[in-house]
Amino acid sequence: DVDMNTDRVSIDYGKTPVDVKHFDIAGVMLGMDYDEVYNLFFNRSGLYAPRKRNSVIYTINKEWKYNLDYECRQNNIFIPEKLERCIYSLAKNRGLLYVSEIHLERTFTGETIDVYFTSNATENLVWKVVYSNDVNTTEGDNEKFENIREKKILAFWQGIIDKYGVPNSGEDKWLSSGNAYDPMMQAYYGQLVLIDNGLNTTDSSLNIQKARENFQAKPYAF
Repeated sequence: DVDMNTDRVSIDYGKTPVDVKHFDIAGVMLGMDYDEVYNLFFNRSGLYAPRKRNSVIYTINKEWKYNLDYECRQNNIFIPEKLERCIYSLAKNRGLLYVSEIHLERTFTGETIDVYFTSNATENLVWKVVYSNDVNTTEGDNEKFENIREKKILAFWQGIIDKYGVPNSGEDKWLSSGNAYDPMMQAYYGQLVLIDNGLNTTDSSLNIQKARENFQAKPYAF
């Protein structure tokens, strides 16, 4: 998947911030919780449907997974399969297992949407949405296929402008501020990425902090 880094960003001179937090891709907005996204695509039929395999991905944050790995091994569980089951069981019982990704597809057009969630530490919220299509692909290398590719890109770009307006940072970014940790969107050839780096960073920091506080160390005495 595409990752937008947190390098310095800026709004073009004379342009104003955009309310990116309320942008949506097929109805999915940053900050929505898992249940809201699930209800959009799993409980009703629409333009997109869950992909046929692995449409919902469950995850244990690595900081907690390391904790649980250590805890299981302290109970003399070392065989890889049993160790994984021990980690999974503890994570599920303690509310550490969460939906990290939902994958959707529109088989008629080949479009896909990948939705990424924070952990339960920050209420399992959408922090990134990646939309992809085939506009940058060609069926061959002669002139007609390149001509078709260019027209597909133009149609895609016009659709973007019609829905979201003109970018306010260069030719391909919509910024809600000059801070890369605030909600933003970037367009690529055949792709849109809606992202909240700040929410993801907050989630990572909370997991590191809580995992350290709840690490079950041996009862050292000195």
